[in-house]
Amino acid sequence: MTKMTSAQAAKELRKMLDQHDALLKKEQKASVFRAAIQEDIEDVRPLYDYGAFQSELAEIEAKIRNLKHAINQFNLTQVVPGFDMTIDQMLVYIPQLTARKKKLDHMRSNLPKERITSFSSNFVEYNYSNYDIEQAEADYEKAADELARAQTALDTVNTTIGFEV
Repeated sequence: MTKMTSAQAAKELRKMLDQHDALLKKEQKASVFRAAIQEDIEDVRPLYDYGAFQSELAEIEAKIRNLKHAINQFNLTQVVPGFDMTIDQMLVYIPQLTARKKKLDHMRSNLPKERITSFSSNFVEYNYSNYDIEQAEADYEKAADELARAQTALDTVNTTIGFEV
């Protein structure tokens, strides 16, 4: 067992996944090979030990499972200070805030009355904002501030609080 932060665990997980992918690529290249009819098949046969490859893949996969489980357990139990939410809840909340901020950004940029240009019609049409644009601006600022605060709080937890792996 070792103690690490979420940020360290994520880096270690990426490293393991890269090792797993590299091993699969090596296996794909070595497990089947092509030889011309005039070649001695043993001279061109790549080194490949089926059992060793399967064992190494299984070992890396077990480490990946264990690390992901430890991360998930941490995310399910660690409360983010200032939010009364666990990390897994914050991982849902942050995308919700991001979507809200994006929507409000569009709404705050609308004009109260905006002419719609149409070259195929003889009628002049307008779009009217059916809400208070200043309120949308204020709500945008609140959402942007809350998003920044949430991201900072999550980053702090991920880089400072350790858990056993």
